[in-house]
This record gives sequence, C-alpha cells and structure tokens, in this order.
Amino acid sequence: RLYQIPFEMPTCKKDAEATTLYLIGDFSAPAEFFVTLGVFSFLYSMAALVLYLRFHSLYTENTKLPFIDFCVTVCFAFFWLVAAAAWGKGLSDVKAATRPSTLISAMGVCQVEGVSCNAGTTPAFGLANISVVR
Repeated sequence: RLYQIPFEMPTCKKDAEATTLYLIGDFSAPAEFFVTLGVFSFLYSMAALVLYLRFHSLYTENTKLPFIDFCVTVCFAFFWLVAAAAWGKGLSDVKAATRPSTLISAMGVCQVEGVSCNAGTTPAFGLANISVVR
C-alpha cells in the first residue's frame, strides 16, 4: 500500500514549506497471498505431523488417506510456486515505483530549468529479494 507512504518534496523557494507527496500503487495482494499460503502450509504440515505420529495406524490402514494427503501436498506445492511468482512480480513493481529516478521525474520542482535533483538515499531491497528466493 504505497499510497499510504508520504515523502517530502522541497519547493526550492526561501521560507517555503516542503510539499508532501504520496507514492503510487497498491502491491499488497501478492504479499498477502504469499504470507497467507505460508501460514496455511505451516498449519497443514503441523496437522499432517500429528496424523503421522499420533494416528499412524489409521494412516497405514486407510488407503484413501495417503492419497488425499498426496493430493493436498501437490496442491500446496503448486500454489506455493504461484504465490512465489506473484510476490516476485509484486516486489519488482514496488522497486519500479520507488526507484529514485521515477520519484524525481514525478516532482514538478525538478522539471524547472536550472534545478538539479538527486536522491538522498536508495532503497535497500536485500531482505525482500531473499524472500522471493526462499
């Protein structure tokens, strides 16, 4: 939800207050899908672990239970792949929306002739990149 993040834009005039701008974009859906699937995968694995350890005889005697377990595991693996791809795309969109050159080009004060704008810092996405690889 980048539209909730404000940043200050200087006006380049003496004694003038900085203008508050907001980023553009809502890329929360892929992240929420990724996290939700991770939580459901964790809960399913805990339930399966209880089934394997506590009710082992029920699992080995029933022929349908292992097949159902296999089908659910395949579905989770497929959805995990989809969620990782969606989160990767969402992250690349966030990177594009917060790129300093993109933000500078959106500032009207930077379009005035003779004004030089540059970014104070560059966003760090190291941990976010690792989350996509995992």
